[in-house]
Amino acid sequence: MPGPQPLTDEQWRRIVLFGTPEEVATGDYLFRSGDRDYDLILVDTAEVEVVRDSLWWLDESVLAVNGARTFAGELGLLNGQGAFLSARASRPGRVYRVPRAALRKLMSEDDELCDLLLRTLWQRREGLRKGPAALTLKLVGPPTSKDFESLRRFAERLDLVHTAFEIDPGDPYAFEHHNVAPEDLPIAFIQGEPILRATPGLVADRLGLSYSGDADEVVDLVVIGGGPAGLAAAIYGASEGLSTVLLDAVAPGGQAAATSRIENFLGFPFGVSGGELIGQASLQALKFGVRVYAPCEAARLRSSEDGLEVTLTDGRVIHARTAIVTSGAAYRRLPLPRWDEFEGAGIYYAATQFELRHVVDAPVVVVGGANSAGQAALYLSSHGSPVRLVVRGADLGRRMSAYLVDRLQEDPGVEVLTGANITALEGDGSLQRVRIDAAGDVEARGLFCFIGADPATGWLAELDRDAGGFLRTGTDIPQERLDGPWLRLGREPLPFETSVPRVFAAGDVRRGSMKRVAAAVGEGSSAVASVHRALAG
Repeated sequence: MPGPQPLTDEQWRRIVLFGTPEEVATGDYLFRSGDRDYDLILVDTAEVEVVRDSLWWLDESVLAVNGARTFAGELGLLNGQGAFLSARASRPGRVYRVPRAALRKLMSEDDELCDLLLRTLWQRREGLRKGPAALTLKLVGPPTSKDFESLRRFAERLDLVHTAFEIDPGDPYAFEHHNVAPEDLPIAFIQGEPILRATPGLVADRLGLSYSGDADEVVDLVVIGGGPAGLAAAIYGASEGLSTVLLDAVAPGGQAAATSRIENFLGFPFGVSGGELIGQASLQALKFGVRVYAPCEAARLRSSEDGLEVTLTDGRVIHARTAIVTSGAAYRRLPLPRWDEFEGAGIYYAATQFELRHVVDAPVVVVGGANSAGQAALYLSSHGSPVRLVVRGADLGRRMSAYLVDRLQEDPGVEVLTGANITALEGDGSLQRVRIDAAGDVEARGLFCFIGADPATGWLAELDRDAGGFLRTGTDIPQERLDGPWLRLGREPLPFETSVPRVFAAGDVRRGSMKRVAAAVGEGSSAVASVHRALAG
């Protein structure tokens, strides 16, 4: 990991105003891996080396040396994440400590330094991926384990530097080498310390990614759901001065992160993968001070005398002045025997690089008739997999964009079966064959399911919903629901406001939404305008 270029005289003069000077001796640690609260270190006359600490099977590794007028720190500083590496003085002298609060102030007041810091910290994160630092978070599990798959997906979606090792449960040497037992899997090693039977939640807690606000803290805005609508709402809210928390039950991105290619999003004439789009949006959220917590699932939302209370599934409570619900929708499943058995072992709800490694060059089946199914079929075909696209309806163009229909019909690697249904699944341990009523039994290493989703609103008992579970907002709310608090407020719901004052909804969870990434981004950012009006009232 290369050290940064020295700052100019003018940049250095401005940046040290946010720090506190400290004299250090050779060998002093400025922060240690795992520290929850640590500072950005500005190096003046000292020299600081960045170290991947020794693990029980590996000696320490010096990754970079920071000289005069440079800085030591990690991207996780912007999100409250614990330190991934250690910083140690390799030559005595003076440094300046910039605490997180001062760092946030710096980034909000000095655009040039903000961009310089953000770009450098992001480049450092990217540079760590293939080096020895990736062993700091090591995931171990069987390749067919659903729990191991969820761990890997969590790490990839949150853009964590990590290494994943597949282990054969029947290989005694592998267990001896890792000093674990089969019943311990999956395992996450963090700084060499194992978390047995690891889950994304346990790993997030250890890394400092779970919500840990003060008991008396009240945030201006809590956004529940990290898809395009939620990320847009959080970014616009934070950029306009609102203290903002973003929660997601899995990781930021929602269904958009599972989209292999988005070709009609404004500003990307050559298309963009959902992962790339969400990755850049997540970085933008950190830039503006959004506090992102995942996996962090909301279980209840209610009004209180002081505002709103969001209760998480682990019992912790977030107090907020306003909330925007962008919880999206849950994937629908086909009502077939053995479906649960093959989820994560051949059945997938996304077609990205993550899933591709399980089916590369092997025949697959995609089921669905909308854009997400068409995009997935083209993506899989372009990477060598023969694809059968199963569409229940007779007209491929009824719910799919015309440009996708044309490309599917021209692609020799895609066979489109309209008026067809999947009737059975077969395989030993993992999916091997799929039965299609219009084609019989066909070989399939993977079944990619894109048959829609149901709104994730079951936990929102107090909010008015339509028969399908979608949240009503604004003028769509029945007049008979506008009593009690609305009468006391003396107003009707604002655009995107639900039947509970100061609770808003945007994206796929909202009745009448377009179910498109661009529309979700627009709704999320527009909802923030209503948030400001509600806070001013």
